[in-house]
Amino acid sequence: MSDRARYQTGFGNEFATEAIPGTLPIGRNAPQRVAYGLYAEQFSGTAFTVSREATRRSWLYRIRPGATHGHFAAYAHPTFHNRFDEVPASPNRFRWSPLPEPTGALDFIDGLVTQAGNGAAASQHGIGIHQYLANRDMVGRYFYDADAELMIVPQAGHLRVLTDMGVLDVEPQQIAVIPRGCRFRVELPDGKSRGFVGENFGAHFRLPELGPIGTNGLANPRDFEYPVAAYEDTDGQFELIAKFQGNLWRAPIDHSPLDVVAWHGNNAPYRYDLRRFNVIGSISYDHPDPCIFCVLTSPSALPGVANIDFAIFPPRWLVAGDTFRPAWFHRNVASEFMGLIHGVYDAKGGGKGGFEPGATSLHNCMSAHGPDRASFEAGSHADTSKPQHVADTMAFMFETQLAIHPTRQLLESPALQQDYDHCWLDLEKHFQPPV
Repeated sequence: MSDRARYQTGFGNEFATEAIPGTLPIGRNAPQRVAYGLYAEQFSGTAFTVSREATRRSWLYRIRPGATHGHFAAYAHPTFHNRFDEVPASPNRFRWSPLPEPTGALDFIDGLVTQAGNGAAASQHGIGIHQYLANRDMVGRYFYDADAELMIVPQAGHLRVLTDMGVLDVEPQQIAVIPRGCRFRVELPDGKSRGFVGENFGAHFRLPELGPIGTNGLANPRDFEYPVAAYEDTDGQFELIAKFQGNLWRAPIDHSPLDVVAWHGNNAPYRYDLRRFNVIGSISYDHPDPCIFCVLTSPSALPGVANIDFAIFPPRWLVAGDTFRPAWFHRNVASEFMGLIHGVYDAKGGGKGGFEPGATSLHNCMSAHGPDRASFEAGSHADTSKPQHVADTMAFMFETQLAIHPTRQLLESPALQQDYDHCWLDLEKHFQPPV
């Protein structure tokens, strides 16, 4: 079976999938008891009375109800949290080198390190931004986040995300989105993996409107892939870890909670290959805004303003003549947290100690930033009569309406590049007024 055959496609579609034929009840002739002695359970991602087009819900047909687990007790995690008020947000520009490899054995949950964030689960808006550094499978433990929808962005090493609605295999330059409350565990086919996690406390991620772009472009709905039903019928002594209102909890569970034999609905995990993004953008003059690179958006209550925009800067052709091609200097009402997944970002120098794969940067609201000197000089003197292929790159950005607070542990990390401001201090004065 091909990899594509293991997935259902189409963003936000109503899917129906069963690991055992005949499991799903059909219409008014559905029996009082579910086939094969299963339990029916609704998995609601939205309020019951939201508009039909906004509804996210699925019906799960499982071996045991999700309620069959023990009492939750608080679980202290040294590096994964939502304490975004530890340090006042500042207008300083920040950049961090990749975090060092872990010295001990860490699975996906133990390897989470909170980098920054804003808002809160309690107010249902904002974002938590984390890195994960994992070198062992999740064994005998399962996780769900009651606070947020999770976006997982691998940077190195594959992930196999086994959820209660099926399996997502995710590699670098792909993403996985896990609905709020969906239970899962993570295996590492390559033995280790590192990457980024965005916790979306606000409205569900959705495709951005295309506006004047028209009917085609950016991320295509057909390229979003949802898992087919797969289940585990396993008994044992396990633990279920929950994140609730910013804190972690754990409870004993005597079976795998990934025991859904069939499901139908649209509240489900999915993956997307960033390399399938349909890039838009001819730079005739000025410069298109980065919203032309938006993959998914979580809208806020204010029309046109995002709680979170997830944007990427993928391979693309720059073809317009007589114009500055790299990213331009700007000050933005939104705040930007950026990471490099692969290759070189065209507006910043790469290599060790620069903006290398695994590195991150933060430019808060109205903090001026743009290309470093080398990128500016290269863009200013490029032969724009020839097209330029930006081929070896993949960067991403979480852009938010609120200021982003870096955590104390990140500001005190040796990965913080103390000299980041210097990349602009050596920009020369070229002003030559007419005589």
